[in-house]
Amino acid sequence: MSSEEQPIRLHPFRAWRPDPAVADRVAAPPYDVVNRSEAAALAKGNPISFLRVGRSDIDLPPEIDEHDPRVYTQARDTLRAFMADGTLLQDPLPSLYLYELTREGRSQVGIVGCVHVDDYGNDVIKKHERTRKDKEDDRTTHVRVLNANAEPVFLTFATEPSVGLLSAEEMRRPPVYDFTSDDGVRHRVWTVNATAEFVAAFDQIPACYVADGHHRCASAWRAAGELRAANPAHTGTEEYNWFLAVLFPSSQLQILPYNRVVRDLAGLTPDGFVERLRALGQVTVDADPTPDRPGVFCAYLDRHWYRVEYTPASIDHADPVKSLDADLLYERVLAPILGIGDIRSDSRVEFVGGGRGIAELERRVNSGEMAVAFSLYPVAIDQVIAVSDAGVIMPPKSTWFEPKLKSGLFIHTLD
Repeated sequence: MSSEEQPIRLHPFRAWRPDPAVADRVAAPPYDVVNRSEAAALAKGNPISFLRVGRSDIDLPPEIDEHDPRVYTQARDTLRAFMADGTLLQDPLPSLYLYELTREGRSQVGIVGCVHVDDYGNDVIKKHERTRKDKEDDRTTHVRVLNANAEPVFLTFATEPSVGLLSAEEMRRPPVYDFTSDDGVRHRVWTVNATAEFVAAFDQIPACYVADGHHRCASAWRAAGELRAANPAHTGTEEYNWFLAVLFPSSQLQILPYNRVVRDLAGLTPDGFVERLRALGQVTVDADPTPDRPGVFCAYLDRHWYRVEYTPASIDHADPVKSLDADLLYERVLAPILGIGDIRSDSRVEFVGGGRGIAELERRVNSGEMAVAFSLYPVAIDQVIAVSDAGVIMPPKSTWFEPKLKSGLFIHTLD
């Protein structure tokens, strides 16, 4: 790393976190992977589910809009109640933590701490996604009303051996949390002893990358800006200059495909649509529904799977965005054949995370809800990093990281 480069700043903090006796009941999915009805069902019968903070609208009458001011005050009041009744306890000293998630025999270990809002603003924390103002507004209000980062951002960094060695040493001790969630993922947490050593190790890391949580990053940055402007005695040392993150070595991460479904064939018959696909490259009927490599997608319609292999010479592999399967599908199928406009807002297209499986794609088409489903090959983490380093934007809904971080295990207050 050259002397001009600013390394990642890692900041220990006094976490609010669950009493170990109830950690498994507090831990909940992130706010943005469940809708209101799904959140209500998951939290039913569990008064200390953190969904009551992240999706506090579940505790309000259904006619209240999810962005109504009462939703944010309800989240604040619930968080304060958890802090007051001992559901959440605050560590006496600033600390870092290790958070291990194990899914289907595969583990990843992240460092839980705070990162600096200016590192986000200055692209030391690099992005690959364009944020939406309405979602930024929602999370910024959530941060300001709660005076806390209630959910961590999921970041990644180029694997640094010293971080792995430090983590392995810390994990020799018994964890403070060890539970398996309903989705079969095992969650273990350690409080770090060698805090200074981890901070020093990150001084050697020149950048990290947003894997999941672009809107939470942007809202933390915006909230800090508002708090700076409102504080005439601002010095730069305030806790609101930092936001909550879990940082994982890139070599440990797994990305699942992010698939697409479309409501209609834009006036084409199934045979007519398949004929248009044949112009793109080689098409195989009744094929395996899971693409086996980049440059291939599978389409499901009329109860048949079609494997489509683009003509290799037609793909510009030097372009980090244009070579992505999600971009290829949009530019060659969704827009020109099916007439999909802005993929961020066109109501005819929806996205299905790879964790839901091929069966979910078939179900949505067979039910008549959708006309066609597309199964994509997952993006590689190296592709995400290449796009971020180039300063460009990936197509929407390109990456589905599994397993998801649980919310409620760490809360960072801003004072």
